[in-house]
Amino acid sequence: MEKSKGNPIALLPFIIFLVLFLGTGIISGDFNKMPVIVAILIAAGVALTMNRKAPLNDKVEIFCKGAGHPNIILMVIIFLLAGAFSEVAKGMGAVESTVNLTLSILPQNLLIVGLFVIGCFISLSMGTSMGTIVALAPIGIGISHQTDISIALSMAAVIGGAMFGDNLSIISDTTIAAVRTQNTQMRDKFKTNFFIVLPAAIITIVILAFLTMGGHAEVAKHHFNILETLPYLAVLIAALCGVNVMIVLTGGIIFAGAIGLFNGSYHWLSLLQKIGDGVTNMQTMAMLAILIGGTVEIIRYNGGIDYLLYIVTRKIKSKKGAEFSIAGLVSLTNLSTANNTISIIIAGPLAKNISDKYQIDPRKSASLLDIFSCCWQGFIPYGAQLLAAAGLASISPVSIMAYSFYPILIGICGSISILVGFPRFSPSRSKAKLNEKEADIKV
Repeated sequence: MEKSKGNPIALLPFIIFLVLFLGTGIISGDFNKMPVIVAILIAAGVALTMNRKAPLNDKVEIFCKGAGHPNIILMVIIFLLAGAFSEVAKGMGAVESTVNLTLSILPQNLLIVGLFVIGCFISLSMGTSMGTIVALAPIGIGISHQTDISIALSMAAVIGGAMFGDNLSIISDTTIAAVRTQNTQMRDKFKTNFFIVLPAAIITIVILAFLTMGGHAEVAKHHFNILETLPYLAVLIAALCGVNVMIVLTGGIIFAGAIGLFNGSYHWLSLLQKIGDGVTNMQTMAMLAILIGGTVEIIRYNGGIDYLLYIVTRKIKSKKGAEFSIAGLVSLTNLSTANNTISIIIAGPLAKNISDKYQIDPRKSASLLDIFSCCWQGFIPYGAQLLAAAGLASISPVSIMAYSFYPILIGICGSISILVGFPRFSPSRSKAKLNEKEADIKV
């Protein structure tokens, strides 16, 4: 019985990681001062020095097994392909055309509502909240300059829309991590997650419409090419149809590249360069996933995971309690690391153990991981999203928090979904999903 409680000392590498990453950010005021890859390397080194009873060669082998787990390696490949697609699509004009297309059809008296909706669509298509913020923040700033609408409110609308897709997009690294760690299908996670957060999006639209009622500005119409928006649409449709994620992303790269060659954005060498740039942009995230996988495996071997499970689950008496523990686990991790992808990669294996023990459907556990990580990531003033938007608008990130309706609302909707048991899954179908070995490699 005592053995099941695990070993709290085994968590030392994880504590060191948080102290280095979070502590440096708090002291310096800049959470980018300590490179996260360096923090996890130091934590991994500490993990390998622990448990002197085990030979170093054995611990290195355990580390490599964790780092090379099929789920981790497939996640890495998907990260790299997603980065390549995002860069190729952006380089051939897809982002600009998508933004301009949506702006051209917006009612002029619903600009902030439209800004939020555009953000939802672009982030859902691009799979990146940061890319959406960089694309839309200048438009939000321009709208505020032409009206009496607060710049902080405009930036909050942009961030809310960006977090919508960060939470749901099939090429978002947070979604990929949540699906992979919970061994479920992207399509099923999307459907489950979408219906949980849809009320939050609708309420946000209503609030923004009420706050900006009477605001009006003439925004110049910009050029767009409908052909350039097709790669995003094709990827989204293919993903929702259940096509294998590798095929979806590879096809998206080829499709976007072909359009770029056709419209003159690329010649074949520059296209290859863009693909390389996209892969390079995701290398840190890929290496981070590998190093975290190995470090977690060492912590597991030393009893740290058993201890965490004991602490998190010792007062759980129901399935709802287990779901709240998953939500709390990823929330605390995200508040500590200020990175929703990292928080899911760290909390994911623990959440999987909890969901297996308390028979939580993997679609629900994956959704909870993604929802609550994005909830806090879109709200904390030291997160990359608020810092980027505030920097572009030359305002304090704290001023944006007062208007961060969507991130808080998805947390509320996630909590309500736990309390009311929504959505309800077919027991037989859920069991079949858990036993479906190939399910986790499909979109």
